[in-house]
Amino acid sequence: MTRWPLATLQPLVTLGSGLGAEKKLFVLMYHRILSQPDILESGAISLEKFEWQMQLLAEYFNVLPLDKALSGLQEGTIPSRAVCITFDDGYADNYTNALPVLTRYQLPATFFMTSGFLAGGLMWNDRIRESLRIISADELDLTQFGLACYGIGTPLQKAICSQAITSKVKYFVDQEKEDCIRHIESLAGPLPNNIMMSAAQLKLLHASGMEIGGHTVTHPILSKLGDAEVKKEIADNKATLEALLGTTLRFFAYPNGKVGHDYLLKHIEIIKECGYQAALSSRWAVANKNSDIWQLPRCMPSESTPAKFMLRMAYMYNKAD
Repeated sequence: MTRWPLATLQPLVTLGSGLGAEKKLFVLMYHRILSQPDILESGAISLEKFEWQMQLLAEYFNVLPLDKALSGLQEGTIPSRAVCITFDDGYADNYTNALPVLTRYQLPATFFMTSGFLAGGLMWNDRIRESLRIISADELDLTQFGLACYGIGTPLQKAICSQAITSKVKYFVDQEKEDCIRHIESLAGPLPNNIMMSAAQLKLLHASGMEIGGHTVTHPILSKLGDAEVKKEIADNKATLEALLGTTLRFFAYPNGKVGHDYLLKHIEIIKECGYQAALSSRWAVANKNSDIWQLPRCMPSESTPAKFMLRMAYMYNKAD
């Protein structure tokens, strides 16, 4: 195992030690774990980076299952440097790339799964990105959808375009969003059908001891849906995954996860009605004993070096919530 230089680990001194109600909980949020870096996948991290992050967590932190971490947080018995590892969406590389690393370091994790893609297909944002990867034109004119005419002649331009389109289309009403995405797809040709985890892979992931949580059927912006649609997305997702895995889902993660933008406070009652025990957002903070268990914060670790990773951990731990 690699031993990191003392200067890399020095920020850990500020994290404290022992047990008590003042201790906090880092919940780390991952999405894709790629075999190689990909300029079009800005929110993903490479397998190499994920490997050293897990090594640091295993050696210098207390990585806990989500249920034990939350009970310890509420009871004031959580250990110092407590961390939970979570993954959103249900990408196949979570199974092929992340699981072997987690198993090697004996680290538990929770995987929040969409259920609408277990038999193939792509989430709407992936449809945009993978279409742009294939399109060979130098420009993409989306002015008819109230967007811009984008240069896409280079991989960097495609990456910038993908982010720009996704940030705008995310909050379109459903039909407007679908019309725009289908237009982009029509310029690309067939898209890959193996990016999302299969039902068979999910079963093996669960059988390995990993926790599975809910993340809706199709990953919509819940704030754009009516209450009945929100409940259907959450309840159908939970029922499908529980039937497939023969277990009870205990935890939920909001798609995108920003309160007021992506979900509304009234949706908490729907999540409770569906039988969940807690829910996680994407607000960047570290949880403490006063945190709302229906809007638990998480941090996405994107740092490029071990030193920066440890500094971020120390900074977020000491930052007032």
